[in-house]
Amino acid sequence: MYRAHVLVCGGTGCNSGGSKKIISKLREEIEKNDLNDEVCVVETGCHGLCAQGPIVVVYPDAVSYAKVTVDDVPEIVEEHLLKGRVVERLVYKEESMDSRITSLNDTAFYRKQKRIALRNCGVIDPESIDEYIGTDGYEALGKVLTEMTPDEVIQVILDSGLRGRGGAGFPTGLKWKFASGNRGNVQKYVCCNADEGDPGAFMDRSVLEGDPHVVLEAMAIAGYAIGANQGYIYVRAEYPIAVDRLRTAIKQAREYGLLGKDIFGTGFDFDIDLRLGAGAFVCGEETALMTSIEGNRGEPRPRPPFPAVKGLFQSPTILNNVETYANIPRIILNGPEWFASMGTEKSKGTKVFALGGKINNTGLVEIPMGTTLRTIVEEIGGGIPEGKKFKAAQTGGPSGGCIPAEHFDIPIDYDNLISIGSMMGSGGLIVMDEDNCMVDIAKFFLEFTVDESCGKCTPCRVGTKRMYEILDKITKGQGTMEDLGKLEELAYYIKDNALCGLGQTAPNPVLSTLRYFKDEYIAHVKDKRCPAGVCKDLLQYIIDPDKCRGCTMCARTCPANAISGKVKEVHTIDPDKCIKCGACMSSCGFGAIYKK
Repeated sequence: MYRAHVLVCGGTGCNSGGSKKIISKLREEIEKNDLNDEVCVVETGCHGLCAQGPIVVVYPDAVSYAKVTVDDVPEIVEEHLLKGRVVERLVYKEESMDSRITSLNDTAFYRKQKRIALRNCGVIDPESIDEYIGTDGYEALGKVLTEMTPDEVIQVILDSGLRGRGGAGFPTGLKWKFASGNRGNVQKYVCCNADEGDPGAFMDRSVLEGDPHVVLEAMAIAGYAIGANQGYIYVRAEYPIAVDRLRTAIKQAREYGLLGKDIFGTGFDFDIDLRLGAGAFVCGEETALMTSIEGNRGEPRPRPPFPAVKGLFQSPTILNNVETYANIPRIILNGPEWFASMGTEKSKGTKVFALGGKINNTGLVEIPMGTTLRTIVEEIGGGIPEGKKFKAAQTGGPSGGCIPAEHFDIPIDYDNLISIGSMMGSGGLIVMDEDNCMVDIAKFFLEFTVDESCGKCTPCRVGTKRMYEILDKITKGQGTMEDLGKLEELAYYIKDNALCGLGQTAPNPVLSTLRYFKDEYIAHVKDKRCPAGVCKDLLQYIIDPDKCRGCTMCARTCPANAISGKVKEVHTIDPDKCIKCGACMSSCGFGAIYKK
């Protein structure tokens, strides 16, 4: 029996910050101080507060250390674990708090969260099936196999109001019901979409890294509900930690008889295999994903027929994403009313978001549906750095849209986001401040879509390319007002005619920025200027003669020799030579250089 457990975040973010070395050093110091029988080091998944990583939490004291380095480890072991004295300089504190916290749950970041899909992330060892079982793991699977009929399972999911967390928000129970006919008479499949390709999204990756068994259990429950005996998890190869932990989890589940033949002695057979994706964004679309699993080029197929009728290997198939599955066991154990009591009328439960961009608390959050964007940004997210003003938030990645400041208090749910021209998407939420150019943002997402288009249909392959070319003209100061009309016309044509959902939603970032930030487009076209000072071709760096001291620092820093002037005299910038790198502005100690 250990007297203390040291939990170290082992998610991708903290790994990049050196958590593996921290774990190794902790074990070395614990052994050196003869504490092996008293202290256990546990590598967990993501705690969520990525901006403060690597995070180390000591239990039962519930002391959370932030931004820990390898050099801090000897002090933590000697002072805290050996002598019982907290290392105050490393304890995570919020600016609003006068003293250190007793638990991360006391912080503004966690206080308004409700962790269901993420409940085990940062809490258990994801590579230990025993720890998962110790938190009621596989109890839901046992319940459905021994106490419920397949139709009763589907009805519970229907009654819960759970909608797919992958983007479209289709009712999960309804999808399962469509695929449930002819149980035992035809081959069926259960698929998991772990091909998370949106820029700035890392929700599914974190669940797989922190709690892989929850997905296996949920897929087995889905298999029982629709009459399938085989599942596939399609995960991108760029997620090496998630892939390794999934492989470990599948192996353990098979050894424990929780995957394979005759699970719980009920005669139910179900197994799961992994398929690695090569990073094609289009394989996040369900039919393209299934085509890829089959060993073919990942391209979407026309619908109907829908996958529930003819999916993987032309057989009835259900496909849900990681977060959707992560909710299933808790719904089975706690009941549909429990889940439906959270959220809004048409959007039940919680939603996981990856907070990124211009935000203090970059990280992973899970909030009840209906939480306002303001609450997410200002309270959970800790606001915008340097006191800058909130300008917009991008949800749904390349398929979503921008939420402007005028909708800062909008409750986040599926229908509200669609009503203002955005969408939930898988859960990426990128915050932008006054220094972001919305034309440039639209161009960024469209460039991504052009690169990732599979090319199968002309509207997406050619249409998005033409849209990108127009945006490129505008950001270079070569656009016309007619171009804005063409841009909108192309966007609606692509929405109506592209083959798959990804192509149909590709114009959304452009349409939403045209809707809420048209004045910025007009400034680029008519005034030939970028109000945010982002688009290089429209920038001009100017030296204020009243502030210039003639120190020559800017001239010495300029890589293009575009600045001239004598010592202690006002300098000038030649706009024809200036490459607009900003080096002069960064080096000026008197604030004499500005851009417009």
